[in-house]
Amino acid sequence: MKLIVGLGNIGREYANTRHNIGFMVADELARRYGVAFGKEERNAYCAEYRAPEKILIIKPTTYMNLSGVAVGAYANFYHIAPDDIAVIQDDMDMPVGQLRIRRKGSAGGHNGLKSIIEHLGTSDFARFKIGIGHPARNNQAVISHVLHQFQGEDKKTIEQAVQEMADALQEWAKTGDIEQVMQAYNKKKHSKEQDEQNAKSVPLTTQINS
Repeated sequence: MKLIVGLGNIGREYANTRHNIGFMVADELARRYGVAFGKEERNAYCAEYRAPEKILIIKPTTYMNLSGVAVGAYANFYHIAPDDIAVIQDDMDMPVGQLRIRRKGSAGGHNGLKSIIEHLGTSDFARFKIGIGHPARNNQAVISHVLHQFQGEDKKTIEQAVQEMADALQEWAKTGDIEQVMQAYNKKKHSKEQDEQNAKSVPLTTQINS
């Protein structure tokens, strides 16, 4: 059994924002598998696919900072080992649309990962990261940035990245070979023009409660 976790914040105001990239990929995976997210259970919406191994795709409903509550509940209830868990997350330290897959690692300042590590009692689970770019390094700018929807070229870039990450997760779910998936998808795909555009982008002011 595999558990795929899309990280994000529940609520229409957060839909399609940079911090919700995990939800975007989870939705695309559910669409590809032809399954739907059911009612809230164990602090998450869950879509279940069987062919032949069971794959659970969840979107925690706890808001980002408490994502581990849902992940821990599903892992414990279904006896899912950390090696069979994949977490889809945003990463501000990578250019918009860049993919990076890791077998394990630290939280790296990501509150959703901190919570998951706390509730699983280990950091040994796969990370499927999509870059969202980085704003000025102050707290207000960061909050505004992660809650800003993708626009223009960034929107096109991220739509492609969501498709590629869904490809990577399907391969991982099918083969279980994280090393093979890393070799295939850990490629730098940004250009100089994209880097310049990211540097010029100005985030909108917003508030976040997660």
